[in-house]
Amino acid sequence: MSTATHRRTRQDTPAPSPARELPGLGPVLVSLVPLLIAAGALGILAIWWRDTYAVTGSDQWLTGAARITGLLAGYAAPVLLLLMARIPLLEREVGADRLARWHALGGRYLVGLVTAHVLTVTWGYALTAHRGVFAEGVQLVFHYPEMLKATIGTLLMLGTGAVSARAARRRLSYEAWYYLHLATYLAIALTFAHQLANGADLAEGIGLLGWWALYLGSFALLGWFRLAVPFLRDRRHRLRIAEVRTEAPGVVSVFLSGQRLDELRCEPGQFFRLQFLAPGLRWAANPYSLSAPPHPRFLRFTVKDLGGHSAAVAALQPGVRVRAEGPYGAFTARRRSARRVLLIAAGVGITPIRALFETMPARPGELTLLYRARRAEDLLFREELEEVAARRRARLSLLLGSRAEVDDPFTAARLKRAVPQLTGHEVYVCGPTEFTDAVIRELRAAGVPRYRIHHESFVF
Repeated sequence: MSTATHRRTRQDTPAPSPARELPGLGPVLVSLVPLLIAAGALGILAIWWRDTYAVTGSDQWLTGAARITGLLAGYAAPVLLLLMARIPLLEREVGADRLARWHALGGRYLVGLVTAHVLTVTWGYALTAHRGVFAEGVQLVFHYPEMLKATIGTLLMLGTGAVSARAARRRLSYEAWYYLHLATYLAIALTFAHQLANGADLAEGIGLLGWWALYLGSFALLGWFRLAVPFLRDRRHRLRIAEVRTEAPGVVSVFLSGQRLDELRCEPGQFFRLQFLAPGLRWAANPYSLSAPPHPRFLRFTVKDLGGHSAAVAALQPGVRVRAEGPYGAFTARRRSARRVLLIAAGVGITPIRALFETMPARPGELTLLYRARRAEDLLFREELEEVAARRRARLSLLLGSRAEVDDPFTAARLKRAVPQLTGHEVYVCGPTEFTDAVIRELRAAGVPRYRIHHESFVF
């Protein structure tokens, strides 16, 4: 696929309409999903309260605490699965990064609840049986039904929680983190039988039926959207690498060709999780953004060497099959509520911004792109961006130099000088996590409303 071919196909992309985009379901779902999760937790508390009678003595207080923490932990586990089940409505409207943050927060609650459950149930039973805590723990693990499997599942869950802590996570590659998290599916499956066998609140009635429905429904949705849908799409679209093109040192663009690509209904700003069916890569699906507007004949993704997986992608040859999960993400023009739009990118964060810059509905003079890079050779798609800016009469500012060489161009004061009527703009930000967080703080300090600032991160 030559550069000339790519330029011709860009001209085939429908021109963006200046009409204002209608708001999506995102704001509604962002509020509704946590409310539904909280309502489910209240239902769990109701089950616990229904079966709670007069409590006297330390042993009963402890076993009561064990019951409620166990129920809440058992409820939290399938909820976490649902948040990461790649349900298209949630991925598209709520956003993958927000779902990941909710999942991480819920994971911390789950680890805390499981730890509290283990401690309180062991201590409470030890007091009741007049044994030592250690002796009672051994008794529970080896003599209660389904407890050995539950112990293995608990250790897997706590181990995954430990490696997900921020300090440990920074030392892990995405691939290592991904494989370790697969163990949580096994952990949840192992602990399920224990909940039914030893949970008095789930012995019969609505509690038992609800528990089966919650777990079976969660695993069914997970299996459908994480396994069945990618397999069926792979069979239908037959994605393959058409070309791997070097864009800059350590950065390549991967062009995928296939069948019926228009049926994917992907939008500029969205991403796919790509699974390259090549040795060493076929067991991990990593997230990569579209770096050009989707086209009926090809999709372009741009990959920076940030680890083993992304480095190996640069060496792939045309013809390699690719399985794609997606499209995902809420970083699209549908989130826009203002006429003027400001796009801010740094480094490889230009990838989704590049696609938005070409397609974001805007009249001449209403679209601005600020692109930050250390050196001119680090700029990606410079010719394409300049061509789009000239054709659309949009403003393009290339901000070069390290912080040691130039002042930070993204302070609140500088942003207000650089972008007239800044507070009336819809703002899309993409770049390294520290950069994105800093820019969002400065935008807020400059008076831009939070609901008009959009970003999406793949940080795990």
